[in-house]
Amino acid sequence: MAVNNSDINNKKIIDGRLIASEIELSISKKIHELKNKGVVPSLEVILAGDDPASVVYVRNKKHAAERCGILSKIDFLDESVAEKEILNKIEELNNDPLIHGILVQLPLPVHINEKNVMEAISPAKDVDGLHPLNVGKIFTGNSPFYPCTPCGIIKMLDYYDISVKGKNCVIIGQSNIVGKPLSIMLINRLATVSSLNVFTKDIKSIASKADILVSATGKAALIDESYVKEGAVVIDVGIANIGGKICGDVNFERVIDKVSKITPVPGGVGPLTVAVLMENTVKAADLNGCRAKT
Repeated sequence: MAVNNSDINNKKIIDGRLIASEIELSISKKIHELKNKGVVPSLEVILAGDDPASVVYVRNKKHAAERCGILSKIDFLDESVAEKEILNKIEELNNDPLIHGILVQLPLPVHINEKNVMEAISPAKDVDGLHPLNVGKIFTGNSPFYPCTPCGIIKMLDYYDISVKGKNCVIIGQSNIVGKPLSIMLINRLATVSSLNVFTKDIKSIASKADILVSATGKAALIDESYVKEGAVVIDVGIANIGGKICGDVNFERVIDKVSKITPVPGGVGPLTVAVLMENTVKAADLNGCRAKT
């Protein structure tokens, strides 16, 4: 019988939407329990400016919240908004007992100091997992809220029984949102981690030795088959719009034959990021919840 390469390749795909739907189902049950106690999980998102990608991201988050039964609101602020206005809004939300989760959509306009904004969010409501206090607790493996994308990647690996223990894991990209926290989370699981950046020499040589390769650069189709070890697991965090087509860091068609598992774009890491945000919001409500109007 002839081997169907299409069937083989389909089995290599990590289905982020499937995993996300199972997380949403799980937290929906928890939300039902909380509502029976008079607690309605709530999330408020602050979006400064009208960056097209950011607008899509926050609307996806709102839709996911609605599916799960989480109250959600988006504060649309003008691109020229003063930093003080954002800080005042965060302070208001910090003091509102009916708001359990606060998320400021990144990137912020260039005149806004991101560090000031992230540090202004109460660690107890930091459902994006980016407050320095929560980030610091990643080192000891007991952060109340892990950053959504790295946590989603770990959940993907667990779902497909992909152990990182003793594996050579290479992460291309050292952002505070993905690369840095993911490095620590993998180290906590006894992986051997290489963290690469734009100044790293011989990136391709290092990447091609990875058992698990994570690319988070935002450079479309950067990763081709020459970067990938035979049988590697490839996690594509990047997203770009090229000629109206959504694509990631990885040239999927050129890499698929070499990998054992790979995330598609779209439908891979993205849905998990949103699902973890919902999970974090429910956790915040469970830990710090009070009664809210339905």
